[in-house]
Amino acid sequence: MSLMSLVAWILVAVPVVVTVYAYAGYPLLLGAAARVRRRRPAAPDPEAWPLVSISLPAYNEEAQIRGAVESLLALDYPAGRKQILVVSDASTDATDDIVREYAARGVELLRMPERGGKTAGENAAAAYLRGEIVVNTDASIRIRPDALKPLVACFADPSVGVASGRDVSVARTGEDKNAGEAGYVGYEMKVRALETAVDGIIGASGCFYAIRSHLHREPLPEHLSRDFASALIAREHGYRAVSVDEAVCFVPRTNSLHREYRRKVRTMARGMETLQFKRHLMNPLRHGVFAWMLLSHKVARWMVPWTLLAGVLGVCLLAVDHVWARVALASGAGVGLLAAAGWLWPEGRGIPRLLAVPAFAVTGNLAAVSASLRALRGDEDPTWEPTRRDVVLTGN
Repeated sequence: MSLMSLVAWILVAVPVVVTVYAYAGYPLLLGAAARVRRRRPAAPDPEAWPLVSISLPAYNEEAQIRGAVESLLALDYPAGRKQILVVSDASTDATDDIVREYAARGVELLRMPERGGKTAGENAAAAYLRGEIVVNTDASIRIRPDALKPLVACFADPSVGVASGRDVSVARTGEDKNAGEAGYVGYEMKVRALETAVDGIIGASGCFYAIRSHLHREPLPEHLSRDFASALIAREHGYRAVSVDEAVCFVPRTNSLHREYRRKVRTMARGMETLQFKRHLMNPLRHGVFAWMLLSHKVARWMVPWTLLAGVLGVCLLAVDHVWARVALASGAGVGLLAAAGWLWPEGRGIPRLLAVPAFAVTGNLAAVSASLRALRGDEDPTWEPTRRDVVLTGN
């Protein structure tokens, strides 16, 4: 075998190993470990429910802020033990006026003097949150009425510092928007359940999670992601973060791959910058299983698109002498065409499943490449236009 052939085979093998490990090997190892060690939080005394503060950041959410507030008011939790604080990021529409309509029902409004982004708002709101437990959610999310109690119940276990809800991806009845997103969300929730059984999750869902108030009060640079950082901060203080299957929140799917791409670039770049900020937690000599989970769940996935680029080069080199390599190139081109068709599909119309899955996969990997470049450049953008989603309560 020539040196060129050896290099080509290595280039092909690396993405196969990294991709299979990141998306299949890691969950299989978690499953094996969970059979040996399965941890479950205890349930609290119903007479001793702690005071909970629900923080809802919003920027120009007049179209859905009323529904979000009504959803929070409807949560099953003891009267007088729930504070709701809407943090308006200097909204310029009717968001603030709508929130003020609920003042008589105990809903509070904190308006930021100027727009600073979600994390800046959360940092400022910390001083106004009175609860022992702080719950964070978003305006487009709808929480199932019975979801708050099981989330808060986890804190009866003194080892738990963060509890994250279970995202359920939904679309309007009869529609089939972004089926690839729905499949990925379901997969991610299964991985988090396995991580919880073994030790704890490495990042909370920004849609719906709870954290002990003293951990939430720890300041965080405004360009970083607090939902991801919450589990990292908890670990630094000797706590673990868990995923709670019973704490269901409904997450509307985006109806545009273009907006989904921009959202992924932003969230992944912030995630990479957050992990860089807390990089000491990736040291397996100090943090053991948790460091392995961080490297496997986050870093390995972020590496996949870069190794795939190397793999394409390797297959091109091998295509000269191997029929299978030429078939692989043709298959890859076919997947690319399907993804391109999904990308070009008219917005607002459900993408057919044949296009949705490859389009979502390719979009996610391209977003990871863009996010990596953005993080390497050191771009810091604490503010953004929120991803607008159609709020729905039923899914398919």
